[in-house]
Amino acid sequence: MAIKAVLFDLDDTLLWDERSVDEAFRVTAEWAAKRYPLDPERLVEAVRREARALYESFDTFEFTRRIGIGVFEALWAHFREGEDESFRKLERLAPGYRTEAWKRGLQAVGVDDGELARELGDKFAAERRARPYVYDETFPVLQRLRGRMKLLLLTNGAPDLQKEKIAGIPELASYFDHIVISGEFGEGKPAASIFRHATGLLGIEPHEGVMVGDKLTTDILGANGVGMPSVWINRRGTEPSGGIVPAFTIRRLDELFGVIDSLS
Repeated sequence: MAIKAVLFDLDDTLLWDERSVDEAFRVTAEWAAKRYPLDPERLVEAVRREARALYESFDTFEFTRRIGIGVFEALWAHFREGEDESFRKLERLAPGYRTEAWKRGLQAVGVDDGELARELGDKFAAERRARPYVYDETFPVLQRLRGRMKLLLLTNGAPDLQKEKIAGIPELASYFDHIVISGEFGEGKPAASIFRHATGLLGIEPHEGVMVGDKLTTDILGANGVGMPSVWINRRGTEPSGGIVPAFTIRRLDELFGVIDSLS
């Protein structure tokens, strides 16, 4: 069986989004600590907790879960694109959500300052935007694959935010024959429909491609569901959970070539 295409997830597969978010939280909380005698780590913990609870309370939550828009993405997204009316609701909700998440987090550490909460919400968004990181092996792997087979980027998220992330890394988009964003398609991974859409764009059968991603519940589950070989990028060396079993597991992206060779 010859592999004709590789489908890549974006966040925490090619882009080091977790680092970007962690650093943005840390810098923002340390800035708050210059205004009040608070523990930055406790503030970050509280804001993460309050942001999640607030996010899940919105009537847009089922939509964001279906599309795959994460709770911390909503702390810096604009939601200006996307045809679904839920994006317009999110666009209206976002500024208040950012402020309220930080306000509740501050209150949890004994600070009641609504104006500071607004400033922190804006600062977190700016700090996250200032930190577009990729893994060291991302571009070397893409360079080796380009021309050898078709490449498709398959990412969950809001259209404008995912496009902003991609644009923040010069030349990343140029490696891909197609870019599919769940917020534009209308369904997110692990839905079979978005995988079938991707294979249709590539002109392949599912078994002729491989899906590479870091999330078992989206990337791996979705690929398994359509009969596409799944490759779990598991940098932390954790055990699979939820009964989801990847066809292959790698610790670094450059291990992908061994997988492709074994399949071919």
